[in-house]
Amino acid sequence: MNHLPWQEKPEGYTRPVWRYQDNPIIGRHQTPTSNSIFNSAVVPFEDGFAGVFRCDSMAISMDIYAGFSKDGIHWDINSEPIQFIGADGEILQREYRYDPRVVRIEDHYYVTWCNGYHGPTIGIAYTDDFKTFVQLENAFLPYNRNGVLFPRKIQGKYAMLSRPSGTGHNAYGDIFYSQSPDLEYWGHHRFVMGVIPTDRSAWQATKIGPGPCPIETDEGWLLIYHGVLQTCNGFVYRMGCALLDLEEPWKVKYRSRFYILAPEEMYELTGDVPNVVFPCAALTDAATGRITIYYGCADTVTGMAFTTVEELLSWVKKYPV
Repeated sequence: MNHLPWQEKPEGYTRPVWRYQDNPIIGRHQTPTSNSIFNSAVVPFEDGFAGVFRCDSMAISMDIYAGFSKDGIHWDINSEPIQFIGADGEILQREYRYDPRVVRIEDHYYVTWCNGYHGPTIGIAYTDDFKTFVQLENAFLPYNRNGVLFPRKIQGKYAMLSRPSGTGHNAYGDIFYSQSPDLEYWGHHRFVMGVIPTDRSAWQATKIGPGPCPIETDEGWLLIYHGVLQTCNGFVYRMGCALLDLEEPWKVKYRSRFYILAPEEMYELTGDVPNVVFPCAALTDAATGRITIYYGCADTVTGMAFTTVEELLSWVKKYPV
């Protein structure tokens, strides 16, 4: 495993997730025409790291770009968006692409993202070098967002979490599990979890969605997700965590009542969409249990935070819904 970016938990800090002291790690103008760079995903690659980044342009068009880093903190992001090959030409036509996730499954790195095809759906592609990307068929009918693949097959099938939604910024959304024999035909859809009433856990009362690819532990799949509350000032996005059954991941063993990270710093509170922390990637060191989270801040810049498997398991068991 490549050396993960890491900072120790500050002395006296009692929350389960702590921020990188030099956040944000990626500013909004890091490519020549970008308006904002956020909600992006990274993985270990060769002797460093590679990633797929959401870069909204100065025309406010949404697309995804490849990038590389030696240390996971300082990034060189391509100035042109990914040009996909393969699939049917109709599917390759771009309406918009945003909020990617990246995971290695067997011999390929797979990218999923919210893909515009007569409304939002889940696009899928694979790459071996982060230079050539082969796009597959869209996973689902519109409307869907936040497609997140598991890092291995489950019961012999590819597995994905997603959040069916509407055409716009709708005030609803639950998480579902789907499986596929070939990454093209998806079925056996199962409900995983939905919103929580405001009297029990209001930060996730409006909608929820899967974040980074689930992390496999001896006790189950550790899922970091986002929860949303609609307030008088608009939507507020926070992070939570859940533990899913290892062999039947649609079954929730634990789910956090208290959030694990919320917008508090100025770069999370102000931006194009204020009051947002939105996780899209989590790197894990299996030997130490360390987790490095990459998250979008106020739909404008990219931040990094840290935790451990032990911290999250302890939190979700101590403060379950």
